[in-house]
Amino acid sequence: MSGSLLDAGAAIGCPHGGRVAATTPSSGVRAGGSVVATAAHTYVVTGCPHTVDRLPSPCVSVRWTADGSGVTVDGEPVLLDTSAAQCLTAAFLPQGPPVVQAAQRKVTVR
Repeated sequence: MSGSLLDAGAAIGCPHGGRVAATTPSSGVRAGGSVVATAAHTYVVTGCPHTVDRLPSPCVSVRWTADGSGVTVDGEPVLLDTSAAQCLTAAFLPQGPPVVQAAQRKVTVR
């Protein structure tokens, strides 16, 4: 699988408009000055307005699936803009894939 390498500064949102942020260590492998995102990092969603039957059911986290590119950082698979992922509620119910904003990337994995 090929795709552009994601970094901690990538613009990612939930399918309902919430913002996804990676909680990453301040040190680590960097690309273009930002920490490279891996499946080991925690991804938190804020500001999701999603409701089900008028009850709040916001996305609160994202679970990424390693894509098998073979590229790792500290033994953890890197994330690409093509990596599979699912936004989840606090009860771990799937709510759809996150939206990765198209951006100029400096590193491409093939």
